[in-house]
Amino acid sequence: MPSNAVPSPAVLDAFGVEGAAVPLAGGQGRSVLVGGYVFKPAEGTDDEVEWATCLLEGLASDGGFRVPLPLRAADGRSVVDGWTASEFLTGQSGPEGHWTRVLDAGRAFHKALRGVPRPGFLGRHSHPWAVADRVAWGEQDVDVIDDLAVPFSTLLELRRPIKQDSAQLIHGDLTGNVLFAPDQAPVVIDFSPYWRPPLFAEAVVVADGLLWFDLPPDLLEAGGDHPDWPQTLIRALIFRLVAHSENAGPPGLAQPGEAERHARAAEVVRRLAPFSRGFRPR
Repeated sequence: MPSNAVPSPAVLDAFGVEGAAVPLAGGQGRSVLVGGYVFKPAEGTDDEVEWATCLLEGLASDGGFRVPLPLRAADGRSVVDGWTASEFLTGQSGPEGHWTRVLDAGRAFHKALRGVPRPGFLGRHSHPWAVADRVAWGEQDVDVIDDLAVPFSTLLELRRPIKQDSAQLIHGDLTGNVLFAPDQAPVVIDFSPYWRPPLFAEAVVVADGLLWFDLPPDLLEAGGDHPDWPQTLIRALIFRLVAHSENAGPPGLAQPGEAERHARAAEVVRRLAPFSRGFRPR
């Protein structure tokens, strides 16, 4: 992990890029634009970054989405002194006003990822979102902070077993990571890999809408034709709740308003019509 907020002259020279660093919104405030390329701290080991670089370089992104092409250093490295680089593609970030297009871009992206083998490093991840993912799918147990204990209990009571026959490589954080520009295919950025059914990626988008945006009501049943949609949405809310808890740190307190948001979202899915009409445990 680089210690400085901007890439050093040596890093820029290695990538063959010149210019002043301009901070970019998003990316946890750590990305900068230099000479038409986005530089950001590498996430994961160098081997993981190399895997992602090779994947994105070979991805056929002409079927309803685009991805920024990674930039390699002159000597072929994908990481230099903790920094990665990729081309800068412009666009307005979703999801407000673009909910359906975010989901459509995700579906196209996941279609392109079909057949990609599961990378072994996914099972070794221990960051808060990896823990939250395993808890959501009943593969790990945790205690959440007191502020979130009640909605967490509600969601666990609603959760029922489902199969994962369609599990594949997915982007687990699409909501704010799809960019839209006129007359251009959407741009999928900041790939966050997980090995789950693609329906889970859609459920995370809907869960985010319930928690932090004014989600259009019809999108509550975005995957309503799929018998596992209600249960997948429950898992998406557990995923977000546990991640927030894991990120709370030593104070053990939720951010202002988060407890209420999670409680409201849990109540929405509890009362969602498909649970009483069409829910079939598997």
